[in-house]
Amino acid sequence: MRSIPVIDYSDYTSGDVKRQEKFIQEVGDSLKDIGFFALENHGIPLEAIDQAYEQGDVFFSLDDTVKKSYLQPSIAHQRGYTAFGVEHAKNNPAPDLKEFWQSGRSHPTSGKVPTYVANVWPDAHAPEFQPVIDGLFNQMESLSQNLLNSCSLYLGKDKTWLSSMSEDGNTIMRLIHYPPLGQDVPEGAVRSAAHEDINFITLLVTATADGLEVMDHDGSWIKVQGDARHIIVDSGDMLQNLTNGLFKSTTHRVINPSNSNVRRFSMPMFVHPRNEIDLTPRPEFVEMTGGKPLYQSITAGAYLHQRLVEIGLAEDEG
Repeated sequence: MRSIPVIDYSDYTSGDVKRQEKFIQEVGDSLKDIGFFALENHGIPLEAIDQAYEQGDVFFSLDDTVKKSYLQPSIAHQRGYTAFGVEHAKNNPAPDLKEFWQSGRSHPTSGKVPTYVANVWPDAHAPEFQPVIDGLFNQMESLSQNLLNSCSLYLGKDKTWLSSMSEDGNTIMRLIHYPPLGQDVPEGAVRSAAHEDINFITLLVTATADGLEVMDHDGSWIKVQGDARHIIVDSGDMLQNLTNGLFKSTTHRVINPSNSNVRRFSMPMFVHPRNEIDLTPRPEFVEMTGGKPLYQSITAGAYLHQRLVEIGLAEDEG
């Protein structure tokens, strides 16, 4: 059975030019082919990941009334708590069987207010949640910048071409809880229906239970086996748009378990460019992919709002 590639991050950090070139080639080739790879030796301590899941357990075990006090519908649920069954996949009306918490980069204490919204924290009910989650966010974001730098070099651009677009962007870390299914699952509902990510790249630390599947070129599903040593990386719609499909945004899903009593936690980081970044397919990539623009001309902010409407988290302003 086919599996997603495994790439060794220590090649990038080795200081050896040949190993770094090998890493860049493998990252780019993987995102061109299947749009996914597993990153080993990534340097994020497993203890930090375990602590984040422990804090997730603390929060999601709170009473529903308490959790719902952290709902943020006025900002399209981009921060704070989103309740079970609110989000659904694009073009799939059945709700995903999950609840989640979202945080992003902290606002600076002075200077210009950024375009991304401010974080919300459950300090009154989970006092250790913020330092643990925010600490992991910072480590994950640093890793994401090196991955974007590798993508830029693979594409023949300056090293910071992509990472500079994500500086002060609306990057989000999502802590997801998939509760036991119970007996009243709505028809067609799964833990996370087949979808593509919208952002530049996603970094997913290993979930507490299996269930992630990636669609192969022939429409079959590749089961992604859980390995606590790996971070799963995939390219999203915005990177696909910018490169005119050179990098793939691949359909994936989280299927329901055979044992309906099993809980599952997962934690993706969605790396976003700033809202004003123009995602129009660049001419050099149009030339490399057949000579015709295959994707829309749109800014990152407009694209994000469009998707939030499609998945039920924002209202259509039109």
